[in-house]
Amino acid sequence: MQFDPNLYFSTYPILSAIALVVVALLVGALARWLLLLFFKYNTAKENTPLERDRLLFKSLQRHLKGRWLLFIPGILLHISVGWLAFSPETIDRIRQGLQIIIIISIALIIARLVNVVEDMLYRRYDISPADNLKARKARTQIMYIKKVAVVIISIIATGSVLLSFDSVRQYGTTILTGAGVAGIIIGFALQKTLGNLFSGIQIAFTQPFKIDDAVVVEGEWGWIEEINLTYVVVKIWDLRRLVLPITYFTEHPFQNWTRTTAQILGAVTLYVDYTLPLEPLRKEFDRVLDGCDLWDRDGKAFQVTDCSERTMTIRLLMTAKNSPTAWDLRCLVREAMIDFIQQHYPTSLPRVRAEIDEHAFPLVKPD
Repeated sequence: MQFDPNLYFSTYPILSAIALVVVALLVGALARWLLLLFFKYNTAKENTPLERDRLLFKSLQRHLKGRWLLFIPGILLHISVGWLAFSPETIDRIRQGLQIIIIISIALIIARLVNVVEDMLYRRYDISPADNLKARKARTQIMYIKKVAVVIISIIATGSVLLSFDSVRQYGTTILTGAGVAGIIIGFALQKTLGNLFSGIQIAFTQPFKIDDAVVVEGEWGWIEEINLTYVVVKIWDLRRLVLPITYFTEHPFQNWTRTTAQILGAVTLYVDYTLPLEPLRKEFDRVLDGCDLWDRDGKAFQVTDCSERTMTIRLLMTAKNSPTAWDLRCLVREAMIDFIQQHYPTSLPRVRAEIDEHAFPLVKPD
């Protein structure tokens, strides 16, 4: 007896629908497995000699994992749903649902491909070297453009899903007519959010700060860790996180220690007595710096910057490749100088002198 698919579909519509779904899911799972196998094969060094290409396939493997599971079955079911012996209205509803699934799947795939592009650009602009100003500038723009692109993809996908409904298309003219009034209302309601968004665009391209910049904000010192559409995350030196609206940086002053270069000048201040000879202390300062890898050997200075009635103020200046290194260098130099003074000139630490005139206050002998 010859198998007639049309007769089977018309006789068993429910079983046919279940069978189509199962077959479509199996085909989707098989396609996903083959695709990931292809990516994995090309991540091996012997199969792909160029490191750039291997990183591309690794990024594709990481970001596209599972994203094809609904896309391919949705396409197959959308093509074959007409074979089912359902009413035209039911088939239209099924196709509409499948169309929504396909749109969402395509949006997810495109958003993940944007992440792949971001990974490849990040590889080009590496921020691991000490002198990474150009790379941090590029990364800041890439990060913000990627977030805006994902938002645009989400808006387009949402609009496409809504337009798949006949009622939305039918009243499209009415919606567009009222869009002006609605836009004004929404603009007032989202004034702060839109302000943050435009501030983010301004920061991304004018770049008063960049990713990994060392900044002082609200009296806290740290690094720019994240730049999002509406807020910025500052990683404080003690691992706390300071979250600020992005408009803060366009409306308030803040310190950026790495605006043009990562190199920074560190300072150590000593308060010592006038009896301390300066030349031995200067030689000790030079000796400590020469034997320290934290100093970048670009600049140093030993200066007496102030004098008071009790002490003189000595300022030690030294350069370092970045702010964390400068902090460690300052602590090391400060400890070494204090130890040197304690060891060799303990009487030259700050002290208060007092002189008692015995004629001004004559001692009274007891009877």
